[in-house]
Amino acid sequence: MPKIMEWINNGAIGELQEVHNWSFRPVWPQYANLPSDTPKVPDGFDWDIWLGPEADRPYHPHYTNMTFRGWYDFGGGSMADMGHYSLWTVFEHLKLGKPTIVEPNFNHVCGITEKGTAYKIKNDFSFPFASSMRFKYPAVDGRGAIDLVWYDGGMRPPVPKEFYDRGIDFPSEGIMFKGSKGIIMTQGFRATDPYLLSEGVKTSEEVSAAAGAVKMPGIQRFIEGIKTGQQIEGGFRQAWPITEAVNLYAVALRSQKTLHYDADAMKIKNDQKANEYLDRTYRKGWGLDEV
Repeated sequence: MPKIMEWINNGAIGELQEVHNWSFRPVWPQYANLPSDTPKVPDGFDWDIWLGPEADRPYHPHYTNMTFRGWYDFGGGSMADMGHYSLWTVFEHLKLGKPTIVEPNFNHVCGITEKGTAYKIKNDFSFPFASSMRFKYPAVDGRGAIDLVWYDGGMRPPVPKEFYDRGIDFPSEGIMFKGSKGIIMTQGFRATDPYLLSEGVKTSEEVSAAAGAVKMPGIQRFIEGIKTGQQIEGGFRQAWPITEAVNLYAVALRSQKTLHYDADAMKIKNDQKANEYLDRTYRKGWGLDEV
């Protein structure tokens, strides 16, 4: 990211206007319907602890292990799964803190009635198979207004013509910084190995389904932070802006409409129903004053 910021600050791509980050996630099953069967809870598995504050429901393996990511009640979708890795430095360096508009695009699932007619399955419990989300961030000291666009499920931004001209496939995951005069591309999903598109297209190896996570000695860093009394990288205050964006991603998908957001008040201005998704109803015995 330091090299990217050097190019941006030196005007190599003109005024930064958009940041695009795309992923082929999810790489886990997504379910368009709630489970209807009630299998036995595995021995040694505490279903009550797993549910935590969420509403009571019968045990089902579709809610656990890797697939928990796909449910609004238990996970944060593909953006929470991978965006925390890829966008962390983007939020830090570009001071992305207070979005004003959150604009969703998403797919839907259809079913067939006994009479052979199609209908759209109403789904307010799981993330879509594929979506994109545009966040509008106003100008702050040191930069102009920016649009951040997230894509998942194989959706991608428009392919720059240079890829067509050179006959090089556009990567299945990546980050692109688009300015008024040029584009910065990166090799792979995170903001690493950047290059100026104006200097030619570079091939990029396809990232594996396991790529993206930054492997760091987290436990050791945590222990050192306790010993020194200093906050380590990745604290709650530092993670606030990107976590807020991930939550708004889920709220916009559930609301299925563009949201106008007041970041200072932490309220959605154009849809009262959407504000209900910003809070949770705690299951009895799991309220903040009960645990």
